[in-house]
Amino acid sequence: MNKKIWLGFVAVFVTLQILDGIVNLVILDSAYKSVSYLWRPASDMKLWIVPVVGLFFSFFFTFIFSKGYEGKGVLEGARYGLYIGLMVALPMSYGAYAMMPIPYSLALQWFIYGTIEYVIAGMVLAMVFKAKAQPPSTT
Repeated sequence: MNKKIWLGFVAVFVTLQILDGIVNLVILDSAYKSVSYLWRPASDMKLWIVPVVGLFFSFFFTFIFSKGYEGKGVLEGARYGLYIGLMVALPMSYGAYAMMPIPYSLALQWFIYGTIEYVIAGMVLAMVFKAKAQPPSTT
């Protein structure tokens, strides 16, 4: 695998972990508190799983992008992120809504914020793939 895949993987992982933190720990904090009876007690949470799943997702998000990369810039990454958002965030959000007693507004927010996260991650990835190596200096 080439260097851009590994750089993209790291960039996507960092981007998604930061965005997930902002969305889940800040933006949706009050929504989560309103349905706190659904979540494990803090002492029982398996929070170590979150970055492990993030590593897996970030790698395959990057790997799949690399297979269809066309070099069309940031909009290509945004389009890819939108497709992934529709493929992942929509079924996850509305599947959870169908199975759990969460308010519709939470499912909608999961879908919207998740899709926005993937669009941003796709844009970051496109920038990593577009970046050209600097020529060596001749000084």
